[in-house]
Amino acid sequence: MNIEELFKYTDSKDASDLHIVPGYRPTIRLNDTLMPIQSEHIMTQDDTRSLLTPLLNNTQKEEFEINKEIDFGYEWKDVRFRINYYFMRGGHAASFRLIRHNIKSIEDLNLPNTFHKFSKMSEGLILLTGPTGEGKSTTIAAILDEINNNSQRHIITIEDPIEFVYTPKQSIISQRELHADTHSWSKALRSVLREDPDVVLIGEMRDHETIQAALTIAETGHLVFSTMHTNSTPEAVNRIVDVFPGSQQNQIRSQLSSVLRSVLYQRLVPNIRQTGRVPAVEILFNTPAVAALIREAKAFMIDNVLETGEEQEMILFEKYLSRLYKQNMISRESAYGYAIRHKEIEKFIK
Repeated sequence: MNIEELFKYTDSKDASDLHIVPGYRPTIRLNDTLMPIQSEHIMTQDDTRSLLTPLLNNTQKEEFEINKEIDFGYEWKDVRFRINYYFMRGGHAASFRLIRHNIKSIEDLNLPNTFHKFSKMSEGLILLTGPTGEGKSTTIAAILDEINNNSQRHIITIEDPIEFVYTPKQSIISQRELHADTHSWSKALRSVLREDPDVVLIGEMRDHETIQAALTIAETGHLVFSTMHTNSTPEAVNRIVDVFPGSQQNQIRSQLSSVLRSVLYQRLVPNIRQTGRVPAVEILFNTPAVAALIREAKAFMIDNVLETGEEQEMILFEKYLSRLYKQNMISRESAYGYAIRHKEIEKFIK
């Protein structure tokens, strides 16, 4: 198969990812399971090099050879791929994430109605957290597109690379890609406040600089969305604080307790028929009680607030898993397997 045929196959199977690695058959990820394309031969280093090189322009080729990896986006027919090229034992390898142009709504994604709240907020930080490949970007896209549909705001996205491409509706959406539209995260984040934004998407809060920028932009009266890789909402709070030197952490706790609006933890869990995946979420809102725990360095006590905060539309991840199980949407094994607090899941599913 050539690259066009591999893209077509990935699209036709509705796979989430395509992997091309020397020493293996081309492989897709379908419902979180890796499936080699059986009709294809095992690829050599020459095969992968000839397959992958034509997708790069001259600037990208030079960057790839120097840095040994590169992220970029690629349009193909009615879909888009978020691509990472990397070297593997001296050969070229790549991972392709398939992103469809039609942005699904909150209802289409089977997310709780609480998520509509986020498109109506005017300022503060909303953080999506969870492992890679669990639908965080797709969820944010649904919320941003709801803003785009219903209000006249200027939305600026800073991404590496751009994932979802938005259709102009009520809002203006300025999408900036690292390297193509800006030289660095720091320059893009310094400039964003001069670009008259209402809403800012920072693709990932990955280090001290991007976290500080997200807090500052939210503090100056803007609505900020971003992502982070942690295993619970309390862990996300700790991660933000721990990035900073000890001498700054009290100040950061105070700033975070003021600007934070919500932290959302998300996983995609196999459905009961093993034909797809459904989102399971943990929802934390920054109530006065949560803000006090953040300021006082007691994030470990946030679990108690999550468990008792249903009146404020908060929910513990294990309680959400138990709901999906009781609604016959996921299996008991999946509920237990995806739980991060094992005593809690045993309490909710007896």
